[in-house]
Amino acid sequence: MKKILIISGGISKERAISLDTGKQVAKELKKNNYFVKIAEPNFELFDVIKKFKPNKIFNALHGQFGEDGYIQTILESFKIPYTHSGVISSSIAMDKVLSKKIFIKNKILTPKFLTFSFSKNEKNIVRTIEKKLKFPVVIKPINEGSSVNVFICTKTDIKKKLKYLEDYKKIIIEEFIPGREIQAAMIGSKKLGAIELKPKRKFYDYQAKYNPKAKTEHIIPVDLSKKKYEQIMRISSKAHSLIGCRGVTRSDFKYYRGKFYLLEINTQPGMTKLSLVPEIAAFHDISFIKLIELILKDASTNK
Repeated sequence: MKKILIISGGISKERAISLDTGKQVAKELKKNNYFVKIAEPNFELFDVIKKFKPNKIFNALHGQFGEDGYIQTILESFKIPYTHSGVISSSIAMDKVLSKKIFIKNKILTPKFLTFSFSKNEKNIVRTIEKKLKFPVVIKPINEGSSVNVFICTKTDIKKKLKYLEDYKKIIIEEFIPGREIQAAMIGSKKLGAIELKPKRKFYDYQAKYNPKAKTEHIIPVDLSKKKYEQIMRISSKAHSLIGCRGVTRSDFKYYRGKFYLLEINTQPGMTKLSLVPEIAAFHDISFIKLIELILKDASTNK
C-alpha cells in the first residue's frame, strides 16, 4: 500500500496557501489509490509519523519553518524520504541575500541590492539608496515567500513603507527592474517550462498570486524566441543545481531589454488551483497526478 503523509498548515504567513496545497495534493492522491493522511507540523507530528508509518512524506508547507530548512531538519531524523529540497538548499534558497550572492558569484544576473537593519536605525537610507541603487526600489523581508510584505517604493514613500516591515530585524532593498514577469519551473533535472504573468496590480504580489479577483493574466506559451526561451530555462536549471535543490523549484525572473534578471528561486512552489507549476506541467501534457508522482519520486532523506 502506498502511504503518503502530507504536512501542511504551519505557522507562517502562508498558512492558508499551505493548507490549500495540502488539500489539493491529498485529493489527487486519494483519487489515484494512495492512502493519505494530512498532518500539521506540531508536537503531535512525531506520534502521527510513528503510527501512520508512511512510505514517503509530502512537504506542503510554505514560508518560514516550512521551506527554510527547519522542518527538513526534523524530517531527517525519521529517515523517511520527504519531498522538495533538503536542509541546506532550502535554507540557502529562503535567504534572499545568501542566494543572490551565489547568483552573482556564478554570473547569474540579479537586481542590485543592499540590506537594511532596523536595529541600526539608519537615518540616511534615502541617501544610501540614491548612491547605490537609485529609486524606485523594492523592499521585502529576507526570508518570506509568496511576495508577503513586498513593496515598491519611491523616494517620497520609502520611510513610510519601511514601517510596515519593522517586525523584521533585517530586510533587503533591491533595485526595481521593470519589464515582463516570467517564471520557469524545474522538476529534478528536467526543465519543466515557463509562464509569463501580466498582473493588473503594480506587480505579481500576494493578491495577484492568490486572489482570483485580481485577474492576473497567465500567458503560456511565453512569447520568446527559441534562443531566449532556452536561455531562461538554462538559467533556471543552473540556479536549481547551484543551490543543490531537488524535486520541484520555480525561478522568478524579470525580462528587461533582452536580459533575464533572476529575482529568487522558490523551493516550495504552490500546488493550488491558481498555482503556476501545475499550469506549466499541464501545458506540457503532465497531469496533476503525474506531477505529484514526479515530486514523490524525487523524495529523499539526503540533506
